[in-house]
Amino acid sequence: MNPSKLIRYIILGSLAALIATYLLPNHRPPRNHHGPRDYADIAREGILAVTTEYNSLDFHVEGDTVDGMNYRLINQFAADHGLKAEIIPLMSFEERLEGLLKGRFDIIACDIPTTSELKDSLLFSTPILLNRQVLVQRKPQDPADTTYIKSQIDLAHKTIHLVKGSPTLQRINHLSNEIGDTIYVQEIEKYGPEQLIAMVAHGDIDYTVCEENLARAVADSLPGIDISTAISFNQFYAWAMSKHAPALRDSVNLWLKKHLK
Repeated sequence: MNPSKLIRYIILGSLAALIATYLLPNHRPPRNHHGPRDYADIAREGILAVTTEYNSLDFHVEGDTVDGMNYRLINQFAADHGLKAEIIPLMSFEERLEGLLKGRFDIIACDIPTTSELKDSLLFSTPILLNRQVLVQRKPQDPADTTYIKSQIDLAHKTIHLVKGSPTLQRINHLSNEIGDTIYVQEIEKYGPEQLIAMVAHGDIDYTVCEENLARAVADSLPGIDISTAISFNQFYAWAMSKHAPALRDSVNLWLKKHLK
């Protein structure tokens, strides 16, 4: 991989998130918060505080334009309800989750697996998509390449780099139990999944795991990576809201059922 392309991938997420947050119109930091809000409080203020993930599918900056699937959906939901969406992209899932639970954000509008563990602390919208997690590694250089993983069992004693606090960590822990051996995890705080994929391609790390739709989108420009090994079954992905916001969840669900077609 060209070093300049690697540098572009690694700095792109953080730089563009800063641009979207502080420089573009209508993307300033959200209002002061006093705990999670439900729909009535949001409607009274007229502002929907949202966080999302910066990536090439859901929220990204091209020149002076912000675009992405979840960006479009959340803005249309807000407009249809007479609200203004204030959207803050954050690289860390842990930071997004903390912001939601403390009331800084009303919705995490990115693709989150609806696992039983997360359902204990969050309300989920109706599913946005069906997806699965895949291993990202480099294609083998020769038949004797010992770093190439052919099956999940081969991950024993290997180290996978993940975004800090990512829900994928739960799946890796379950997989470790399933294969009856240790899979090591190194959590990375300052990079998102696209940057970790670029680091795999360049050889800085050997493995990461991310959602298949994102891996396929990035693989088009990084032909040296392999994404053929599934880490999970297909599962539903959705937006997340606080347990204290059932009316907001109901409003989101009614709207999504009409618009997801």
